[in-house]
Amino acid sequence: MLIFAKKNYMRYLIAFLLISLSAKAQQNAMHCGYDFTSYVVLDVHEDGKKENIKNLKITIVDSLGNDVINVNNLYSFKFANQPMKFGFNYLIDDENKPLAEGAVAKKERYFFPYAKDNYFLSVANTFEADKFSFKIEDIDGKANGGKYKTLVLPLYSYNMYVLCSNESQQASMKFGRKMNKPVDVVLEKE
Repeated sequence: MLIFAKKNYMRYLIAFLLISLSAKAQQNAMHCGYDFTSYVVLDVHEDGKKENIKNLKITIVDSLGNDVINVNNLYSFKFANQPMKFGFNYLIDDENKPLAEGAVAKKERYFFPYAKDNYFLSVANTFEADKFSFKIEDIDGKANGGKYKTLVLPLYSYNMYVLCSNESQQASMKFGRKMNKPVDVVLEKE
């Protein structure tokens, strides 16, 4: 009987320790809203000007210049089976809905809070940026007071905004090229 009690006691002790360790591990590995996602942010402007040029078509392209299709959400968790196209960051209102042009809200803020009036694209953390480029086209030259030249620039892994990182990743970013900065792109008119 005493042996049976010791076995049960040991089982409870082991179960308690495993549950405690599991709870501690989960507490240390808190998830954030951007888990498994990164962003590529572009600051596209004319030389000597700060404001971003609007109404541009910006896509991810392969080595042949073809638009990359997000087949079965391979590259991004948004817009499956569509070309990888950048959107323009926009202001949202108090209910997290897009703010109409000229409208004002109490807590006016950008949809993607880590960028201002920039172009951005959500990509999966597994996105191999170094294999691709981005292509900027001015489809409607009238909207910007003249047409801008088409530009194709390579992407690099350091162009991605890594928003959920652990302490060792943050420490390693203190040296070398700084991450989480928009890619600075200067366009010229034709």
